[in-house]
Amino acid sequence: MEWWGYLIVAAALLAGIAIGFFIARKYMMDYLKKNPPINEQMIRVMMMQMGMKPSQKKINQMMNALNKQQTKS
Repeated sequence: MEWWGYLIVAAALLAGIAIGFFIARKYMMDYLKKNPPINEQMIRVMMMQMGMKPSQKKINQMMNALNKQQTKS
């Protein structure tokens, strides 16, 4: 294989990496738009909808439990 063959292989590899990066980026942006990460405000609203009175202590406990659960998986 001549030098131009290596050049074509390197160019195809770089193009594949670039295209893969942009496809993965678009997929993650769409995923996060459809499934936003849970924050304190969302927990507060959820507790109010369930008829509970949300205290900051309860909210912090739920956030800590969620964070622990995410780090395990």
